[in-house]
Amino acid sequence: METKNATKLEEFVLTGFTYQPEWQIPLFLMFLVIYLITIVGNLGLIAVIRNDPHLHIPMYLFLGSLAFVDAWLSSTVSPKMLVNFFAKSKMISLSECMIQFFSFVISATTECFLLATMAYDRYVAICKPLLYPVIMSNTLCIRLILLSFLGGFLHAIIHTSFLFRLTFCNSIIVHHFYCDVIPLLKISCTDPSINYLIVFIFSGSIQAFTILTVLVSYTLVLFTILKKKSLQGIRKAFSTCGAHLLSVSLYYGPLLFMYVRPGSAEADDQDMMDSVFYSVIIPFLNPVIYSLRNKKVIDSLRKILKRNV
Repeated sequence: METKNATKLEEFVLTGFTYQPEWQIPLFLMFLVIYLITIVGNLGLIAVIRNDPHLHIPMYLFLGSLAFVDAWLSSTVSPKMLVNFFAKSKMISLSECMIQFFSFVISATTECFLLATMAYDRYVAICKPLLYPVIMSNTLCIRLILLSFLGGFLHAIIHTSFLFRLTFCNSIIVHHFYCDVIPLLKISCTDPSINYLIVFIFSGSIQAFTILTVLVSYTLVLFTILKKKSLQGIRKAFSTCGAHLLSVSLYYGPLLFMYVRPGSAEADDQDMMDSVFYSVIIPFLNPVIYSLRNKKVIDSLRKILKRNV
C-alpha cells in the first residue's frame, strides 16, 4: 500500500527563496534584468565571434561554446524561477522536474569540461607557442568541444536514470528554486544511498579531473611566465590567462562547498545561494569578464557597430 501511494506522487512544490513579501518585486526585477543581460551578452558574444573570421581560432571557438553553455544553463533555471515569484501554485510535475534536472546537468558538466579545455589551450599557447598551430588545430578544438558536450550528456544520463529508481512519498516540498539532485534525494521514500554514492563518484571525479587539469596547466604556465625576461610578454600572458582564471575561481568555488558542507537547514539555504551564484550570476558575469579583458573581441564589436549603426 505504501508503494502504491508513493508512485502516485508525481508533483513537487519548489519553495524558491524565503523572503519578506516586500522583497518579491525587487528580487523579481533584479533576476529578470540579470537573465536578459545574460542572454543578450552571451548570444552577442557568439554573434561577434561568428561574424569575425579573425576570431575563428581555437581560443575563441572555446569562448563561443562557453557562451552558448552559459545561456543554456541560465535558461534552464531562470524562467521557472521568475514565474514562481508570482505563481499562486509553485508546482512542477515529475516529468518537468526530470527534464529540468537533465538539462541542468548537461550544461553545468559541459561548462566544467570547457573550462578545463580552455586552460589546456592557454598552456599550449604560452608554453609551446611555436607548436601551437600544429597541436591546437581547429579540428582538435572541435573534437574537444564535442567531447565536452558528450561528457555532459553522459553524466546527465547517469544521474537521471538513477533518479527514476526512486519513489517520492515523504514530502512534495523541494527546498530549492529548481530541481536539483540533493533536494530530491532528501524527500525520497526509497533508500537513496546508491544515488548519493553515484553523485560522489561521478560528480567528484569530474570536478577533481577538471580542477586538476586547470591547476596543472596554469602551474606550467606560471613557470613559463616567470622565465620570461620581457615585461611586455609577462603582461600579455597574465592578461590572456587572467579572465579565464577569474571565471574558473568563481565557478568552482561555490560548486565545491556544496558537496563538503554537512546537511542542515542552514546548509540548505547556503546551498541555494551557492546555486544562484554558479547557475545565474556566473553566466551573467562571464561575457563581461571575457569581453572587457579581450582587445580582439572589443575591436570586433566596434567594427560590427560601425558597420551597422
